[in-house]
Amino acid sequence: MLREQHRITERKPLLKEDGTLAEEGWATDLLLEYDKNKINASWLRFKEWDFYYIIDHKRKHCLTCTIADIGYLGLIAVCWLDFNMKKYVHFETMTLLPRGKTGLLPHSGNGRVSFENNKILMKYNYSLPKRHITIEAPDFRWEEDEWGLTADISLHQDPNLESMVRATSWEKNRKAFYYNQKINCMPAKGTVRLGSKHYEFSHDSAMGGMDWGRGIWTYVNQWYWGTASGYLDGKSIGWNVGYGFTDSTPASENMLFYEGKAHKLDEVTFHLDPKDYMKPWKITSNDGRFEMDFHPLINRLTKVNFLLVKSIQPRLFGYFTGHVVLDNGKKLNVKNFLGIVEDFYNRW
Repeated sequence: MLREQHRITERKPLLKEDGTLAEEGWATDLLLEYDKNKINASWLRFKEWDFYYIIDHKRKHCLTCTIADIGYLGLIAVCWLDFNMKKYVHFETMTLLPRGKTGLLPHSGNGRVSFENNKILMKYNYSLPKRHITIEAPDFRWEEDEWGLTADISLHQDPNLESMVRATSWEKNRKAFYYNQKINCMPAKGTVRLGSKHYEFSHDSAMGGMDWGRGIWTYVNQWYWGTASGYLDGKSIGWNVGYGFTDSTPASENMLFYEGKAHKLDEVTFHLDPKDYMKPWKITSNDGRFEMDFHPLINRLTKVNFLLVKSIQPRLFGYFTGHVVLDNGKKLNVKNFLGIVEDFYNRW
């Protein structure tokens, strides 16, 4: 039986005076106002990040980038993936004890986020509808004699583009919460240079997505996530599916996007072999509206075991094949559609 998911429809502060969420549920825009200065919690528990992926479905390459602050560690990372070569290089740098002062915005709208040290320069400039990402990483090494990564990419976020927004808390601690926005299906254009090699992203074949996350987390969590953005017969299509942290009773984070409009889903289940992530995955749904096989091409595995932090993060890039069903009952079949799945464990 499908459950009733609560939709948030009014703007208000994210938290009540007692530190719990004012309203739990889902929306298609950031209606609840996040103000870190009003949160009475240890800086150890603050978790904030802006993550992007940009995939060119025609040229078969992808860039991901992250600026994250998890209280006792800051993480700035960039990854380049070539699906034809089935190869990736992940490059990251960390800062100790940023304590929530990395400069991430309280919203996903206009503003700037940047980080710079002797290893990397990463800038996010948001002047909507444009999101502009620039990166310089001179120590990034793609091949033996190809050093340095520079990226200059713009994503277009249509003013009417709907997104997945969810505010939920943990059952064992209602003052621990996660406020999240996933923006899919943003056409992307730009260039990436790896040493002397030049790669392009084109609006007609490349799309990107943003994962905007802010919250007060409990210490140990594991989650599953899947996402994709691209074109199907010339029309934009994408999805966000996942589960594993917070109490999802008010709403799941599962949503389809078609031609800029959101289509809310109920529950999904990931079927995979945790002993061999390169085996095919399957994602099924209780409402029959999201049924996908996923065939991995690349496992971008990162691990961290430092002080209080332990993280095991297999993120798989590959092909989705299956079908989705829109709110009006229309069934859409997809085949060999590039996207991402992951099974993350974090003790942080």
